[in-house]
Amino acid sequence: MAATAPNGNPTVSSLAATVPVQAVLFDIDGTLCDSDPLHHVAFQEMLLEIGYNNGVPIDEEFFIKNIAGRSDVEAAQNLFPDWELEKGLKFLEDKEAKYRSLAKERLVPVKGLAKVVQWVKDHGYKRAAVTNAPRINAELMISLLGLSDFFQAVIVGGECEQPKPAPYPYLRALKELQVSAEHSFVFEDSPAGIRAGVAAGMPVVGVATRNPEKSLVEAGAALLVKDYEDPKLWAALEEVDGEEAKLKKAGE
Repeated sequence: MAATAPNGNPTVSSLAATVPVQAVLFDIDGTLCDSDPLHHVAFQEMLLEIGYNNGVPIDEEFFIKNIAGRSDVEAAQNLFPDWELEKGLKFLEDKEAKYRSLAKERLVPVKGLAKVVQWVKDHGYKRAAVTNAPRINAELMISLLGLSDFFQAVIVGGECEQPKPAPYPYLRALKELQVSAEHSFVFEDSPAGIRAGVAAGMPVVGVATRNPEKSLVEAGAALLVKDYEDPKLWAALEEVDGEEAKLKKAGE
């Protein structure tokens, strides 16, 4: 159902306002797959090995506040403010190796992912994965999820001028796909990722897999969904379909 403007006229949602849609962009961790618990376990185990926090395992609140969705540099600085950055980054590199071993055994897609992937494919929209994860992680997760042939580009924040929350990774995705921000939208699960998508000029669907919903709204999410089976998402996508149909009919 369309929203209603103050003057009583129906308005399209911010997703439908991107019609004709050219591209749909996805974050990976927490957006395609519920990987944060695996990252949390990997950090917990490795931090315990070095006696971090007096041997008390880090909890989910600490993980979300200091690590989830952040670049390696930011996470290293949050975890080890007294360490040289190079040493902190080496710890994170070792942690990523542990994460990959866990992912091979336990990685699962966010509920309903296959359905939204099929919707994007059926519409012929271009698509890219845009992540702050290292490329080796990104490609492993995409492969484990069976999406290697789905994505036409994989953009890594660490290979851009700045990672998320800066807009550069999303701007690079738009450039590589040769599409405009006005005709693209994003799926993200973290405040940093949402801020990056918004700063790049696109509406962002916040996928509330782990991060507090309030933080996703404050970051600028245009729509908040629990997962890809959320009726709110499909109402918005049906609105996109309706606007696409109107446009097609007008052009006949």
